[in-house]
Amino acid sequence: QVQLVESGGGLVQPGGSLRLSCAHSGSIFSLNAMGWYRQAPGKERELVASITRGGSTKVADSVKGRFTISRDNAKNMVFLQMNSLKPEDTAVYYCNNDPPYRPAYYGGTDYWGQGTRVTVSS
Repeated sequence: QVQLVESGGGLVQPGGSLRLSCAHSGSIFSLNAMGWYRQAPGKERELVASITRGGSTKVADSVKGRFTISRDNAKNMVFLQMNSLKPEDTAVYYCNNDPPYRPAYYGGTDYWGQGTRVTVSS
């Protein structure tokens, strides 16, 4: 019954903005900290920002001042507002627990949704 669905990605020019949305279901997500991760071509997946159930946030140094994470607990939604986008922000963005959810029935591997692709290019 757990589910993660990311949306809002697309192609934008450098300096542009995008707002990503994450719809989640399952108490494992609603009761715990959530984060936005991204994986660029040829690079490992990295945590971009996280937010606790109570709303305390952290962002990576690479996006500090440009990205803002938020959540609506009543609607089971997490958002990532991305401003002043740079080409190096190009990646597939995922939402998940922080740390990522690792269900036993997946054989001890992390559970991930499909992600949403962000491409920053002129």
